[in-house]
Amino acid sequence: MISDQQRMLTRAAREVIDGQIVNLGIGLPTRLFHYLPDDINVLMHSENGVLGCRPRQEGEAPDIDMIDSGGAYITTRPGASVFDSATSFAMIRRSRVDVTFMGAFEVDQEGNLANWKIPGKFSPGIGGAMELAQKVARLVVLCSHNDKHGNPKVLTRCQLPLTASRCISRIITEKAVMDVTPEGLEVVEIAEGLSVEALREATDATLLIDESRLGRF
Repeated sequence: MISDQQRMLTRAAREVIDGQIVNLGIGLPTRLFHYLPDDINVLMHSENGVLGCRPRQEGEAPDIDMIDSGGAYITTRPGASVFDSATSFAMIRRSRVDVTFMGAFEVDQEGNLANWKIPGKFSPGIGGAMELAQKVARLVVLCSHNDKHGNPKVLTRCQLPLTASRCISRIITEKAVMDVTPEGLEVVEIAEGLSVEALREATDATLLIDESRLGRF
């Protein structure tokens, strides 16, 4: 049986378009590497200064100088380049990155993102997420629909400190795919076997749902 994370990553892989420069955020998004089709040609960007990175294959020895933004060992594809973080963030600020995938503690129906700080708990800081969220043309969030206590993470309004405001294009959880629109969160796809009523009950935000056009994933 497919896990919730596998469902999300399989669906998220469909967001990547051939020829793009793609940034993968710390955590679950970095695993998206493994779900992309073999025939797709994209350049993966890591904000610590790599363009054209790829995950290590089984049996490949790690290079201690090659890590992604989350500290995981990576390697490079032919044509890759390595540069300092100033150059990396110049790419981001000039909107040279096409799409970024990030995790989240909370998201809301206005497209606000909170993914760096839970008051009272250790946080390494806001990092590159602040720049990416503001400067990259398309931000796709990958996060669980509810926290470990069952509380909704898709809210009417974020309660945690924001990473950036009105920055999210699409939200993918294990339950639904939702687009941020001027009218609110539009559900474009719902997980197989999940009812619309159950989705609404698991969500704090107001959802716009046209069941006649609703896809499944």
